[in-house]
Amino acid sequence: MVKRIFLVVVFVFGLFYLKAQTNNNIIINDDIQLIHIDDSVYVHITWESSESFGRFSSNGLIFIKNGQAVMIDTPFDNSKTRILTEYLQDSMHIKIKQLIIGHFHDDCLGGLAYIQAKGIESVANKLTVEKCMELGLPIPATSFVDSLFLDFNGEIIECRYFGGGHSFDNIVVWIPSKKILFGGCLIKSVNSRGLGNLSDAVVEDWDSTVKKLLNHYTDIKFVIPGHGAIGGSELLTHTIKLVESNK
Repeated sequence: MVKRIFLVVVFVFGLFYLKAQTNNNIIINDDIQLIHIDDSVYVHITWESSESFGRFSSNGLIFIKNGQAVMIDTPFDNSKTRILTEYLQDSMHIKIKQLIIGHFHDDCLGGLAYIQAKGIESVANKLTVEKCMELGLPIPATSFVDSLFLDFNGEIIECRYFGGGHSFDNIVVWIPSKKILFGGCLIKSVNSRGLGNLSDAVVEDWDSTVKKLLNHYTDIKFVIPGHGAIGGSELLTHTIKLVESNK
């Protein structure tokens, strides 16, 4: 009887695991998930709750090559960042080499203190670094002004600042070999009907900033917004329309 119950449990778990893998999802726990979007690229999704927005998710990126990875944005806090990093190391045998930070909010650098404690280099816009200093937040190690091209095991990763939008310091990250644009909170998902948190937004510049993106990157396969479902270049045009309707 015990053996039969055990086999049923194993079978059910196997179905769940197979379903998760078939859907290109890796469920780490209730609050952290990985979505496989390319041969060596995962979107990391973490959930948080707030009085203003209820339970909501945020997106980051993991780009893997030769057993190493570049992380774009951390989960919300050090605890979730530790869980994600340890999963990558222990279950996928991947070591985080570098962190790129999209802007100064917690959904980008909430786990920076943990990352720094692990000796991982962090990169951010100079404006982000200055804001971290002002607010007494952990300070990214490396800064840039307009653009920075990183060589990650032979892969080019482009970090670029086009102007204000969701925040005054928000950057985007482009992986040319994969045609993947990480837009972060500058870009809204197609299901978004509003602009979200505007506490640090530069609404008057937001649409023109995204138009610069649209003109600069003309061959996009995937666009990853800061929150919500991934898509293509239609996320850029959708964001422009949302901003224009809110001016």
